[in-house]
Amino acid sequence: MGHRPRPIAEAVLATVADRPVGFALHYPAYSTVLGQEGIHHLEDLYVEPGHRGRGIGEALLGHFARLAVERGCGRLEWWVLHSNDGAIRFYERLRARGLDEIGVMRLDGSALERLGRG
Repeated sequence: MGHRPRPIAEAVLATVADRPVGFALHYPAYSTVLGQEGIHHLEDLYVEPGHRGRGIGEALLGHFARLAVERGCGRLEWWVLHSNDGAIRFYERLRARGLDEIGVMRLDGSALERLGRG
């Protein structure tokens, strides 16, 4: 049997009484600093407002944390808007930490086109 590559992204769906109430999606990356794969970037984590505070978000994050541990990954990272106070408090309760030493840079629109044209 040939080796089957891992999919470009993986998702998990949270259900209550067979009804979807949340989901999380991630894709892998490689850390040159750690010299190992990491589950980065947790692209989306969403739980319907009426189902928040019931452990669903923690279960979704826990699923990807277990995958990271099983796969020998060095870390699990994601972005959060600075204005999303509720999410930040939730993540901090799970002992996640904000990275003050790194920022997100983006190239888009005309700047992307200009640089892309050379």
